Amino acid sequence: MRFLKLVILYVFFLIFSSIEIKAQRIKNVKDKSYYSDDVILGKKLLKSAQDTIIVKEKEKEKEKEKEKEKEQNELNEVVIKNQTSLLKYRSNGNIDVNVNGTVLATSSSVIELLGRVSNVVVADGEISVVGKGEAIIYLNGVLINYERFAAIPVSQIQKIEVISNPSARYDAEGKAVINIITKQNIESGMMGAVNQHVTVSKFGGTLYNTLLDFNYSKGKFSFVTNYGLQLGRNRELLYTTRTRPDPDDFMKSELTTDWKRRFNNFSNFGFGLQYTFSPNNYISLAYSGNVNDLGGITESRNSITNNSGKSFYATDVDRNDVLLNQFINLNYNLTTRKGSTLFIGSQFSNYNQTIRDFIDENSEIEETDAERYLKNNVGSRINIIAVQADYSKKINEKTKLEIGAKFSHATINSGTDFLISDDEINFELDDELSSDFEYNEKITGAYLNYTGTLNEKVNFSLGVRGEKTSYDLFTDANGTQKFDKSYGNFFPNALLNFNLSEDWKGHFSYVSRITRPRYQALNPYVIYQDPFTTIEGNPNLLPEKTHAFEIGTMYKKFDFKVGYTYKIDPISAAALRGDTPNSYILRALNLEKGHTFFASLSRAFDIKWWNSVNTASITWQKSVDNFYAFAFSPVEPQIYLYTNNTFTILKLFKLQLLAWYLSDRSYGLGNENGRSTITLGIERNFFKDALKLNFTANDIFHKFMVSGDYNVGQTQIYYHRTYSTDYFKLIATYNFGDSKKTTYKKTEVEQSENSRAR
Repeated sequence: MRFLKLVILYVFFLIFSSIEIKAQRIKNVKDKSYYSDDVILGKKLLKSAQDTIIVKEKEKEKEKEKEKEKEQNELNEVVIKNQTSLLKYRSNGNIDVNVNGTVLATSSSVIELLGRVSNVVVADGEISVVGKGEAIIYLNGVLINYERFAAIPVSQIQKIEVISNPSARYDAEGKAVINIITKQNIESGMMGAVNQHVTVSKFGGTLYNTLLDFNYSKGKFSFVTNYGLQLGRNRELLYTTRTRPDPDDFMKSELTTDWKRRFNNFSNFGFGLQYTFSPNNYISLAYSGNVNDLGGITESRNSITNNSGKSFYATDVDRNDVLLNQFINLNYNLTTRKGSTLFIGSQFSNYNQTIRDFIDENSEIEETDAERYLKNNVGSRINIIAVQADYSKKINEKTKLEIGAKFSHATINSGTDFLISDDEINFELDDELSSDFEYNEKITGAYLNYTGTLNEKVNFSLGVRGEKTSYDLFTDANGTQKFDKSYGNFFPNALLNFNLSEDWKGHFSYVSRITRPRYQALNPYVIYQDPFTTIEGNPNLLPEKTHAFEIGTMYKKFDFKVGYTYKIDPISAAALRGDTPNSYILRALNLEKGHTFFASLSRAFDIKWWNSVNTASITWQKSVDNFYAFAFSPVEPQIYLYTNNTFTILKLFKLQLLAWYLSDRSYGLGNENGRSTITLGIERNFFKDALKLNFTANDIFHKFMVSGDYNVGQTQIYYHRTYSTDYFKLIATYNFGDSKKTTYKKTEVEQSENSRAR
């Protein structure tokens, strides 16, 4: 009730406050591109009439120049108040999504932000592009890992590029690329922002997010830093049934797992230093990291019925998990007067995980009660060294040659000790659940990409990327296992763009990619849920290869595309029978092949008081496998609908409406149920935009739930997962500082090996 009163007062204050709002005037009118929507990777495009006037003003008398400067500042007030366009479609099939100044900037995390982006679906720790599949994440054009991605402050993000047809320049990992572009600090002095988020969910609990960003620049030196802290509680609920209907082998298991997480200390931090030799020549050093201290309780309840009778198992896991990730980057960047660029970068990544879980297990078998205690102690360390060089030669305005190379070396060491006791005092080591794991991997890659024109209406991009992978693996889980393998791959790609007229454009693309297993998916160590349910890695996993084709056209403000993707050895997961009659192991595995067809139509509206982005697509996906005894089912397509709307009400406040819907689908080996979400928000700025207040109601009907079923090995499996997506959020953002001109450009090197560390 107290929170409801606070919300009512907050909304009342937000709407009816009589504070007069004026856009901040710009003292230095020589750099009008600061407010241009066309700032791309730090390049300033001066296109407005104001910029032309400014150039001419230099030739006029001083008195007239001052008068024009005053008029120009007043004009900027109008420009700033206009809404920022949320989305822009590219003729090559890519999408640019503006974040700064839009509803997306109110997200508490980058994961939440991407879940609100058109054509992007976030579920079960996977980020996918509709019709393409799982995406890899880049930061300012350089690949980053999942942990680093999750730690990026939303307040630093300028826009996001959804690249559905990545060229050879991008690592071969992933079926699509999401490139996050941070703000370019083009003013010197001091700038900063403080964000405070309070999120309340009836299902999950309350979370508190505090975010701080600070930038300082003087002369040729620039300094940036950020810190974020998340405290509170979160929840995730999974209900699973496993049924063997055969009367001779009948078994039904009803399992409920409830993760009641407590964030003791979820923080991310970083700082960067840069020395600028000239506007187009600089060197930078950056350090960043995050600490995840996770507590809480995981409650597991498993009821089993078979031909022998009924049994019940209750398992409570007292969580004590600490993860420390650290990254160091050293980079050099040079841009010549003719537009050619050279980038040389290096990075060291370090992941340290410690698990000290205490497990209290109770069972009831044929009216006989039993209790035992377990300790799960895990120590894990991952070190990754990566170096990268990229060179782009601008031959002329329409022709460019790109070449580059990278090398990475990853080493993983982990050990798991499982201890069991009947009296909570005397613990003994369980050899079957304990194991050691070692993994070493080296990847060498190089690419070449050529961009040119056939005529005035047709341009093209041709490229190829070669990568050689070698690794050795050791584990003593389920007996000593050793693997030693080396393989090489070439990944060609091609893109044709057709500029048929001012209003009509088209493209055709072919892209080949690879998805290597995540390191933990290879590690066969045991994640314990109950005596009959474990999650284990699979050291026999193969990389997944993908060939994707796409044809698209843009006519005026409509964007339409169709595509087909063929997968070899697609990576999936399933609950497979264990060594005992009632046991099951959730394990990653390779299917035989997969086919995906999709068609998508998008339309964006952008008028003075209303921004709207709308997408409708249909996807037909079929997975094929003849090894794991999946039961085949008819394929049914999936429909995706998306709308994102921002309304400016009398220049006083903004109303926001976001909704998307995914229908049911059947992919041949299983079925997924539909899900949807509706989000409403209200936002207003105060004190010359220095203070911003926002109230958001997310997933107001709590329809974001992942569920489905599949049949494998004579077992029918149903799952239903619920998240803490239904929440109310209050956000206060304060911007401070006085700046004129900065030059820090944050560029980082991280490789695909980092994205597999989770």
